[in-house]
Amino acid sequence: MSERNLSQSPDEHSRSQQIPGYQILSKLGSGAMATVFKARQISLDRIVAIKVLPKRFSENAEYVERFYKEGKAAAKLNHPNIVQAIDVGEANGYHYFVMEYVEGHTLYDELLQKQGSGQVFGEARALEVIIQIARALEHAHSQGLIHRDVKPKNIMITNEGVVKLADMGLARVAADSQAAVAEAGRAYGTPYYISPEQIRGEVNIDFRSDIYSLGATFYHLVTGRVPFEAPTPVAVMQKHLKDPLVPPDHINTKLSAGVSEVIEVMMAKDRRQRYGSTRDLLMDLEAVRAGNPPLQARKQIDASVLSGLTSEVSEEPAVEQAPAVVERSNTAIILLIIALAISILLNVIQLLT
Repeated sequence: MSERNLSQSPDEHSRSQQIPGYQILSKLGSGAMATVFKARQISLDRIVAIKVLPKRFSENAEYVERFYKEGKAAAKLNHPNIVQAIDVGEANGYHYFVMEYVEGHTLYDELLQKQGSGQVFGEARALEVIIQIARALEHAHSQGLIHRDVKPKNIMITNEGVVKLADMGLARVAADSQAAVAEAGRAYGTPYYISPEQIRGEVNIDFRSDIYSLGATFYHLVTGRVPFEAPTPVAVMQKHLKDPLVPPDHINTKLSAGVSEVIEVMMAKDRRQRYGSTRDLLMDLEAVRAGNPPLQARKQIDASVLSGLTSEVSEEPAVEQAPAVVERSNTAIILLIIALAISILLNVIQLLT
């Protein structure tokens, strides 16, 4: 987590002094669910970030459970592109989560800065960011975890340019059927980047939801706008469900066709038409960065087109297919007769010679 110049309220100061083993240095920021402090871990003499659950939420079992799930989910992951979990616990009535301190800024901050000057991310820069987060997701997915809230505010960039995925607050074990059933019908995620299946509150959410959200983030970087805009969050989510995506290269004509193809496959409304694995996505991202075509995306596009054609044919009435079938049968018979005649002619020529 990165530092911001924000003052502490008396309550925050009291809370920050009650976490044993840590010296609070400053407040980094606060949100609806928690306040984050910059601190020094005394035993190892290193700088860390500490997320503290507000007192009003500490008595809510659901919030506390989600808070600890975040810590446990993050603890399973060890990757250079993921903010590292260090500790989670409770002291003096406060629940806290200690994590790696990231000296830098969020991708959202960089987006705001560019939008303020009327700029968008260049293709090379956007690919650099998205590839690193795709690597983080590949690691998380290999451990059976789905993030469920990939967005610019949850992506940190260090002063050295390393990109890190943060905030596992909505992360869930893909195979956790109990949690899936408990959350059925609820739309968890951020409206501008949420996948259609998350909006519908489907039970069996998987890695393809993260691919969709990363695609929406990618879209925002290279076009300077979110994929779908509307006056209310509900209206935005309806557009994710129903409205066709405007191809990013129609908005930013400087984009390569490859980048546009990758984003469109990442953001397919039907998850079966997205990438079959995070590894396939990475292969295409790295191919496009090297100036090559995104072969995995083209396979998905071809499969989708073929599937669409098959559906159209199967929906036609049988009586309408009959003339075509008869015509193909007649053609086949004629070709067979011609082939037989040629064969006989060749045999005659051989006998004569």
